[in-house]
Amino acid sequence: MILSFFDQFLIPQKLGLPLIILAMIIPPLLIFSNPTRLTTNRLSALQLWLMKIFTKQLMLPINTTGHKWAAPLLALMTFIISMNLLGLLPYTFTPTTQLSLNMALATPMWFMTVLTGLRNQPTISLGHLLPEGTPTPLIPILIIIETISLLIRPLALGVRLTANLTAGHLLIQLISTAAFLLMPMMPLTSTLSFLILLLLTTLEIAVAMIQAYVFVLLLSLYLQENV
Repeated sequence: MILSFFDQFLIPQKLGLPLIILAMIIPPLLIFSNPTRLTTNRLSALQLWLMKIFTKQLMLPINTTGHKWAAPLLALMTFIISMNLLGLLPYTFTPTTQLSLNMALATPMWFMTVLTGLRNQPTISLGHLLPEGTPTPLIPILIIIETISLLIRPLALGVRLTANLTAGHLLIQLISTAAFLLMPMMPLTSTLSFLILLLLTTLEIAVAMIQAYVFVLLLSLYLQENV
């Protein structure tokens, strides 16, 4: 039976039930919770330190009224990082390679930033659709262009995350398949391919974390325009 390289991105099923729900439940269970002891262990302290640094960098350019978004954005980034890194383990599935899931994460968060702007500063939010000093004949065209650019933001968030993870996983499978098939014929070339595979896996780990940060960072920039 010949399988396609893209079969790795299919949602696995057991007894006819999709396992994507189980894959989404496992990553939050890996986050260390605060123990009841007076002092935390090293892993919990490291996790808390990283979260404080991320929250500080993320909320620094945002007004005080937008700081209430720190907890949802932090939870979203931790969730996406956990799911991205989960897919790098053998015999696992990466839920964030599915565009439907990424759009389900991006669209509500983007829509909430738009609603926040319309509630707090409706004039400024609507003013973004028409730059100041626009010539009168260009007003309808610019309003249409700015509206399209506003509505395409969640699609750009979801496609960016999906494309980066899909490309990385596909490249890893291509190189690993080549290294396996070349082993009996060209051992030296196969060894070099394996070394490249190790470097690519390290790069993919960095991409998994960076893409989660970029996803949340862009949401924070959208929030900054509306608070």
